[in-house]
Amino acid sequence: MTLQELDFSREISKNDLLEALKNEANQVHINDFMKTCSFLKKSMEHVHPHYQEEYIKMYTEGYLKGYRDVKNDKRPYRGYLNSEELAEAVKLLESQEELMKKEFGDDRSFKPYLVLSLYTTFILEEPVHPVGTPFPGGLKVRKDEGIYYCPVKDNNEDNPLAVCGFCLAQQEPDM
Repeated sequence: MTLQELDFSREISKNDLLEALKNEANQVHINDFMKTCSFLKKSMEHVHPHYQEEYIKMYTEGYLKGYRDVKNDKRPYRGYLNSEELAEAVKLLESQEELMKKEFGDDRSFKPYLVLSLYTTFILEEPVHPVGTPFPGGLKVRKDEGIYYCPVKDNNEDNPLAVCGFCLAQQEPDM
């Protein structure tokens, strides 16, 4: 089963989504990672040099580790997902993929991003950016008493390339 084969009109278990994500991950090749990492490096040109190396390393390692985690995850998960929220997330990611193709052609593979975004959010119930992800100004994603906080979530509400709309982190309250 793949993401396209999921029936969003019925309840979808976490295990069903995990199976679909594993099948999607099996379609990812080393060239996809190379394209994604190359694109990531290009997209970091506007980031302050102090953060560039840290971001690139963090995201590259995150993609590779996340890919391995998805493929090797054998845990049974309990419960069902909100099918409507999942469908909206998949729709958003598909529209982002189309935007990226229009802008950059096939220079970027979107599949690792899609798989990991859905896996962390809907299976692991963690934010897309891991705890400790740094942002300019020394701000970081953090967890406090079981709640994840992001310092830039509200700033990206209207960003068509952000996954903040379905990320479960809340806006850092003092920002």
